Amino acid sequence: MEARSTDEQEFLAALGRRVRHMRALRGMSRKVLARVSGISERYIAQLESGKGNVSIKLLRRAAAGMGIRVEDLLVDDTASPDWPIIRDLMRAASPAQITRAREVLSGGAPAAAGERTRADRVALIGLRGAGKSTLGRIAAERLGRAFIELDKEIERAHGLSTPEILALYGQEGFRRREQAMLRELTARPGAMIVATGGGIVAEPLTFDLLLASFHTIWLKAAPAEHMARVRQQGDLRPMADDPTAMQELRAILTSREPLYARAHATVDTSGLAIDAAAARLIAAITLATPE
Repeated sequence: MEARSTDEQEFLAALGRRVRHMRALRGMSRKVLARVSGISERYIAQLESGKGNVSIKLLRRAAAGMGIRVEDLLVDDTASPDWPIIRDLMRAASPAQITRAREVLSGGAPAAAGERTRADRVALIGLRGAGKSTLGRIAAERLGRAFIELDKEIERAHGLSTPEILALYGQEGFRRREQAMLRELTARPGAMIVATGGGIVAEPLTFDLLLASFHTIWLKAAPAEHMARVRQQGDLRPMADDPTAMQELRAILTSREPLYARAHATVDTSGLAIDAAAARLIAAITLATPE
C-alpha cells in the first residue's frame, strides 16, 4: 500500500509539472487558463502542485483550454521531443505514407533529404518584447527584403484581430490558422524577413516547418527588458491585470528556451539601443546569406 501511494504521488507530481510546463509554453497565466477552461484558479494551482484528486473531465477541460490533447499531459517526461511531430504527422498520413514510414523506421530505404534552408528567407522568433517587429522591419528595409508579421497576416486573412480569433476558435483554432498561413508564406517567392508570434514554438509541426523553411534567428533579451518593452507598448497580453506577471514571464521563458535555442542563430539584444540591436541582427543575417 505504501509503494502504491508513493507511485500515485509521483504520478501526480509529474502531471502537475507537465500542466505547468504546457501552460507556460503557451504563454498563459493561471487566470487566463481558468477563464478559457472554466476551471477555478485554485484547482489549477492544486493540479500543478501535484495535490488533490485529479478529475479526468477537468483535465480534459484544462487541455482544451491550452489547445492541446489530454494525452500530452499524460506522456512520460522522458519522451522524445520529436514524438509530438511524429504523432501529428501520423494522424494526417495516408496508408501509403505510413507504410513508407514503417520501412524507414525499421531500417529500410532512407528518407529523401530536404532542401537546404534558404538564408535569404529569415524568420525571427522570441518572446514578446524581443524586438521582432521593430528590428525585423529595420533589417528588411536596409537589406531590401519584404517584411511580414505572421500574426498580422492571419488577422488580415480572417478579418479578425488575434484576440477575436482566440475568443472564437480557442488556442487550437488559432494555431491551425498560424500553421496554414506559414505554409502559404513558404510558397511565396522572394527574400523576406518574417516576425513570428512568441508562442509559435509551442506547436511542434508548425515550428518544425519554420525551421525547415527559414533561416531562424532567436532574438533574445533579459526577462526584465522583455517586461519593460511590453509595458512601453501598452500590451501585457496574455498577462494583463496579473500581479505575478513577471513571475509568469520568467516561467514562459524557462519553458520555451530549449525550443528557442533550436534556432539557427541567436542575437542577444540585452542592453542595446535600437540601432545597435538592428546592426547586430543585420550582421547575423548577412553572415548567413550565401554569396
